[in-house]
Amino acid sequence: MRMKAQYLFVIIVVAVVALYFIIRSLFGGAEPKAEAKTAPVSALPSVQAKLIPETIRPYDIVVRGRTESARTVIVRSETAGVVAQAPTREGSAVKAGDVLCRLAVDARQASLDQAKASFRSMQLQQQANVELAAKGYRSQTQVLDGQSKLDAAQAGVRQAEIALAQVNIRAPFAGVFDHRDAEIGTYLSPGQPCGTMIELNPLLVVGDVPETSAAKLKVGAPAKAKLLSGQMLSGRIRYVAQDADPQTRTYHLEVAVPNPKLDIRSGLSAEVSIGAGSGPAHLVPVSSLVLDSAGRQGVRYAVDGDRVAFSPVTIVEETPQGVWVTGLHGPI
Repeated sequence: MRMKAQYLFVIIVVAVVALYFIIRSLFGGAEPKAEAKTAPVSALPSVQAKLIPETIRPYDIVVRGRTESARTVIVRSETAGVVAQAPTREGSAVKAGDVLCRLAVDARQASLDQAKASFRSMQLQQQANVELAAKGYRSQTQVLDGQSKLDAAQAGVRQAEIALAQVNIRAPFAGVFDHRDAEIGTYLSPGQPCGTMIELNPLLVVGDVPETSAAKLKVGAPAKAKLLSGQMLSGRIRYVAQDADPQTRTYHLEVAVPNPKLDIRSGLSAEVSIGAGSGPAHLVPVSSLVLDSAGRQGVRYAVDGDRVAFSPVTIVEETPQGVWVTGLHGPI
């Protein structure tokens, strides 16, 4: 029986396709792998670089600090007595010499009157001694003895005047009577407090400077302080410690700023900025700051030969445009 022509055609097509895949698997299947192995390596990922010029910029030392009164003194009684008057309101501004507490006078006025009477009596006696001595009725020794008694009576008057004046406990300087300790009727012994005085003009802005920056600060140098409210204060360095704190290894700093209206309080947080000269710096984006394997903060930059180098930097100022850093040399 002879096979029909159409069946024979189908068998031939199938045989040809099968033979093609067999030959391809034996000889041509490895070609794609070889091509994959020998295909050229794709190019390295491209990066963007920007040339940043070196700029001479003023350096500022920034210190976190707080406002503080220039002086804080607990005003104490010099004599014993009961508080009879409290003429100064707590928290009010006072001038030097204003009465903060007034003790009862008691017998102090009588003691002063008695001392003055004794002094007048001694004056009359001494005057008589001098006149009688001129006539030969008194010796020079008697005159000197009378003068001694007169001097003692005068000293007694002065002592009584001081005791009477001590009933007025006065402000030692101009400032604010910040806290009252003794009310009317309180008995004060010598040394017990009437209240606390603080001096707010000038006002101090204090902070602690790291040892790397302390040598750049000089007494009298201008400084600025910014409060949390945004208020700016201007003043000058009053004091920089010569001995570091043994625990923090920092140096205490005091900046004196004018406060004539006494409207700036003690204890406010502030950021102190002090000029420390000028020098080369670069303005780099904040995102360019990285850490190396040693934990140092720095910047990576391109060098010749399509290589990248790392350089540690020091931040000198942060701005909305970027970060000013030192430690790089020349344009990068």
